[in-house]
Amino acid sequence: MNQAEKAKAFGALHQKGNPVVLYNIWDAGTAKAVTEAGAKALATGSWSVAAAQGYGDGERIPLDALVATVRQITAVNDLPLSVDFEGAYSTNPAGAAANVAKLIDVGAIGINFEDQVVGGEGLHPVEKQATRIRAIREMADARGIPFFINARTDLFLREGDLSKHADLVDEAIERGKVYAAAGANGFFVPWLIDEGLIEKICAASNLPVNIMMRPGAPDVRTLARLGVSRISYGPGPHRAMMEKLKEAAAAVYAAAG
Repeated sequence: MNQAEKAKAFGALHQKGNPVVLYNIWDAGTAKAVTEAGAKALATGSWSVAAAQGYGDGERIPLDALVATVRQITAVNDLPLSVDFEGAYSTNPAGAAANVAKLIDVGAIGINFEDQVVGGEGLHPVEKQATRIRAIREMADARGIPFFINARTDLFLREGDLSKHADLVDEAIERGKVYAAAGANGFFVPWLIDEGLIEKICAASNLPVNIMMRPGAPDVRTLARLGVSRISYGPGPHRAMMEKLKEAAAAVYAAAG
């Protein structure tokens, strides 16, 4: 498949009640392993890509290094690849679109694009975020790529008190509608784990809804029943692998005295 065909196929995997499962990767080697395990598509996690190269999350990994990682993955793997692109390394719509174009140039067919102010406080006003999404959409369309923009709201991620998540649902639904009108293809609500709230958002959203797995989250079958279209794992796979690596190394060093 060419890049446009991969983007179209990736979009088609998002089915309400039959979610695409994305076990997040961070380099070409993990892409190969996850592909061999049976993945239908690939998605990076920003935290994991940064950590694998010694950086913290929050766009601390240089843009050029991230683009190089994406190039390395697509050079050796034919599955559709979505990139967790945080805030696109620019608050300016034109700058965001130009940076996403760099990912398209190296073979990406989609992104996660979040509405929190990276390195700052709170979330971007909804209309400002919509303007940024619209700029990315127009750039990708001009290139003939049905690029998948997974619009992420960090309303729930920013609120650590789970008992307050219900109060955020209406705003989340409104943001999802505005993002859809701006050209988004998916709606990502990380940190939300309450079944009733997930079901409410899925019912109200005209975009495929993405839930991130984390401790306390419903299992895959339950999420499918609730109407979820995409399930991802965020930094979980990287953290699990690093823990196994540390355990194995510690056993070696303990045995060596």
